[in-house]
Amino acid sequence: MTQTDAAAIPEQRAADARGPIMKVSKLTKHFPVRAGLLATKQNVRAVDGLEFEVGRGEALGLVGESGCGKTTTGRMLVRLLKPTAGEIVFDGKDITHLKGGSLRSLRQELQIIFQDPYSSLNPRHTVGAIVGMPLKVNKINPPGGVKKRVQELLELVGLNPEHYNRFPHEFSGGQRQRIGIARALALNPKMIIADEPVSALDVSIQAQVINLLRELQRELDLSFVFIAHDLSVVRHFCDRIAVMYLGKIVEVGDRVQIYEKPSHPYTKALLSAVPDVSKIGDKATGRIRLEGDVPTPINPPSGCRFRTRCWKATEKCATEEPPLVTTSTGATAACHYPETY
Repeated sequence: MTQTDAAAIPEQRAADARGPIMKVSKLTKHFPVRAGLLATKQNVRAVDGLEFEVGRGEALGLVGESGCGKTTTGRMLVRLLKPTAGEIVFDGKDITHLKGGSLRSLRQELQIIFQDPYSSLNPRHTVGAIVGMPLKVNKINPPGGVKKRVQELLELVGLNPEHYNRFPHEFSGGQRQRIGIARALALNPKMIIADEPVSALDVSIQAQVINLLRELQRELDLSFVFIAHDLSVVRHFCDRIAVMYLGKIVEVGDRVQIYEKPSHPYTKALLSAVPDVSKIGDKATGRIRLEGDVPTPINPPSGCRFRTRCWKATEKCATEEPPLVTTSTGATAACHYPETY
């Protein structure tokens, strides 16, 4: 266990002691599509019955392969997408079916940082207009005026307040993402959904943005759902990690449980694919190569969805869907035959 991992455990417990800021129950999103020569109507089961909680001041990582439903989940959490079924409770209030003014009020407490800093900022608006837009939409006039508030936010995220009148094309990718972070902070939210906020940035810039988010989390007591596919980034930033596969959560645990003693075979295979410079040239790297492709979410496998690629699969895995249960490591995993240590 590293010092960083050990230090995270009391932080997580402190967050849990204050109770969850968000509880998600049986969250589902199906997209209707037409397929085949007869154009029969089918559903893409993008997200299928998620259950998890986020503690106050906690950062929960959501990881998995592309197409597993991470981004769809994030957009439902901020109600940019309407769930097909399930329930989202935020700060003690059911926000699953909010509309109109109630949904606008929610935006003051729950914000999102988008993946691509190039497409998420309007190129025709100045930085001042972009960051100040949430204040104007919600008719909030902060002390000293909108301009002063925007300049304070720019300084908070490491930008020059004098950049107020510049346009997005005058900034680098990392600077644009800082503008997006400033916009998300404009209304003093309690929670932020970060949808792969560094995946479009150079590796040299990623650490700077992650460290900025970490500082903001501590200073402003923010809660995060951090969506990513880069496991090293998630390990650095998140207190707990939820692993998704084909629209389902297959394992949830803290950093030590997930990275050092993964319970679910998919989590173990996912971690084995992370390059380890200490083993370069060593043939016995422990890499697990999964056979076959990820099944279609239109017609996912019965029982355990990972069984078609799992080396532990039996007939039971095809007939019974495994529930999320506590394993010997203390994590929760949806597997009939979890890893043991």
